Amino acid sequence: MLKKLIFASVLLISIASCKSKSAFNYSQEIVKKEKSLIPDITTTEDKVKHYFEDEHFDSIAVVGEKMEQLVESKIQEIKTMPLPDAKEADNFKEACLKYFGFIKSIYSGYKEWGLAPADERQGVMDKIIAIAGNRQASMDAMQTAQKKFADANGFKIEN
Repeated sequence: MLKKLIFASVLLISIASCKSKSAFNYSQEIVKKEKSLIPDITTTEDKVKHYFEDEHFDSIAVVGEKMEQLVESKIQEIKTMPLPDAKEADNFKEACLKYFGFIKSIYSGYKEWGLAPADERQGVMDKIIAIAGNRQASMDAMQTAQKKFADANGFKIEN
């Protein structure tokens, strides 16, 4: 009887450990996708600033579209990632997709700004500024969902 109880305990711990590891790995994959965008974001932002100063709006549209496509590819990767059998996984995935959608919307705005006629550019810029104003709320929502996901599945988020 004692051997069966020990075996059952070890089995339950192993299953829980696997679920936690799977959830952790899923979280880490999402973080990796986000971090992979950082060099491209930095380069694009520098280019946009330079192109704006030189009034090369067509170039702003080109780099905006390039980033829009890059972020969309990350969104598609996240959509096709198998969801772990873990608590809060659906909510975390949804929050991540919203966050990546937010990032994409910035670059869609750049593309629109670059393609806009001169007399409409300020209106487009105002839209970009309004979208960018939601940056912190978008990040907070994703981080909150990630923390709930981690807490529900017994792992710590790495910085």
